[in-house]
Amino acid sequence: MKKILYISIIAASAVFTSCDDLFDPALENNQDLSEMYSNPEFARGLIDNAFLVLPYSNAPESDVATDDAVTNKSDNDYLKMATGNWTSEMNPVNQWETRYHAIQYCNLLLENCDKVLWDYSTESLCKMHNDLYKGQAYALRGLHMFYLLRAHCGMVGNQLMGVPIHLSSENSNSEFNLPRNTFKECIDQIMADFDEALKYVPEQYGDVDASAIPAKYTAIGADDAEYNRAFGNMQRGKIDGRIIAAFKAQVALFAASPAYASAEAMTMEQAAQYAAASLKYIGGISGMAADGWKWFAQTKMIDNYGATDANPAEIVWRGNVGKNNNLESDNYPPSQYGKGRVNPTQNLVNAFPMANGYPISAAASGYDPANPYADRDPRLMTYILVNGETIGAGGKAINTAADSPTIDGLNKENGSSTRTGYYLRKLLREDINLNPSGKTEQNHLPARIRYTEIFLDYAEAANEASGPKANVGGADFSAYDVIKAIRQRAGVGVNGDPYLEECAKDRDKMRELIRNERRLELCFENHRFWDLRRWQANLNETAAGVSITTNAATAALVYEPISVEARQYQNYMYYGPIPYIETLKWSNLLQNDGW
Repeated sequence: MKKILYISIIAASAVFTSCDDLFDPALENNQDLSEMYSNPEFARGLIDNAFLVLPYSNAPESDVATDDAVTNKSDNDYLKMATGNWTSEMNPVNQWETRYHAIQYCNLLLENCDKVLWDYSTESLCKMHNDLYKGQAYALRGLHMFYLLRAHCGMVGNQLMGVPIHLSSENSNSEFNLPRNTFKECIDQIMADFDEALKYVPEQYGDVDASAIPAKYTAIGADDAEYNRAFGNMQRGKIDGRIIAAFKAQVALFAASPAYASAEAMTMEQAAQYAAASLKYIGGISGMAADGWKWFAQTKMIDNYGATDANPAEIVWRGNVGKNNNLESDNYPPSQYGKGRVNPTQNLVNAFPMANGYPISAAASGYDPANPYADRDPRLMTYILVNGETIGAGGKAINTAADSPTIDGLNKENGSSTRTGYYLRKLLREDINLNPSGKTEQNHLPARIRYTEIFLDYAEAANEASGPKANVGGADFSAYDVIKAIRQRAGVGVNGDPYLEECAKDRDKMRELIRNERRLELCFENHRFWDLRRWQANLNETAAGVSITTNAATAALVYEPISVEARQYQNYMYYGPIPYIETLKWSNLLQNDGW
């Protein structure tokens, strides 16, 4: 990445060139950085671009490189990764260039923001807008650093190394041949940036009356109209104190996990404390959204959601609500005019317990292999389209059987049918019609961080720190309490949830249950790929499916498990590589072991 940044402005707005053009000697007709001092739109463009390149995806991308899903798209890079072609040159999860570009934007803003005339109206508005964007810059620098570290940290010899830390912008005189900082140094810097951001952003954006304006702003003459212009409803969607608290919980659990614990950057007790601090904003378990496990299906709420509305109870941070049918076009079955791209595995289907809470492998579960979807955890058929269920505007049952007469059947030669016997349902709108004669679009609410994730972060950390039933990190609830609440709201564990009670007596069993609940609740949200690595879990479980046929004599359906796709990861792949080209350019930049 190490070149010189130039910024081009298009028209009157701060629209930037593509990443390929970010670093180059300055060209004619490009505005000098000093232009931002009298042009706040220019300055805001820096931070806007750091927002634009955040690595959040609304689609299940990395899931197809795990035991949760496969794809029917033969040239998919994650498929190549999972089947033995992950290299330091072919890396679908590479974050190197884009994260450093974003960090450069943040550094440029931080170095210049105090000189910007943010608002011509009053001194107080200028100060408040300066604080707003300075806080965003610190928070975004920390967040981009986290995603950079997660993708590229790794073992070098016997030490867990991070990435080079950049706290100032680069120019032609910068030293580019930098060694890597340690993993712990990177975690410390990320948390320091988050703490610095908290000095400038409010706990939550929203309009207030004069009595709620912070003293530091009333001291310089700010009134409620000015404060609300800077920190009111119109700023919702930007990073605030509640969102930063969730960032901290994510980073702390990551750093305390088995793959990174050797760096001693964070303990599980600290991770539980950070998660508990985030959950205090909603009152702990009492604030858990009753329908949080199916927020994407709350269509009335989503359709009436406004850009300045407060977040739904389940959502810590969201992307922009927008009307499209991209997810459905990619993932509806072919008979519903979709491409069927993401196919959930039998592995994941088997991970959903029975409605009574027992795993299907338990003797007390009541599982019937001849009727495998009966009496199951309600999340199963809310997240996964199984044989015989309907989806979309057509209202027709989807036949995924191997002997299906429809184009939805297993491994049909149309490039869009399922490879596993299942189609995706989670995240999709059921009221979309992809038929070209009457195609429709609907709003989607992209959830970047859900409170359910933070609850699960707490449960994992608290169990590891002090066991299933201990209250940890200032919380008035335990890992057991969290898992019980999550299962109850989904309708799992009738008659007192005896399986949960069994697990609550053993930290190891509770660990397995917590990890499984995380797998179910967060499936198809791009968590599983990273969770398996931080846990140092088995990466090579073969992706399985089901072949369904009809017994000619009895007309009964017969379910036969099938192997679909072998995974081919090596042990060193618990950590990703530094881009090969970067290690060629810079002698001090050491590659992770194995790559």
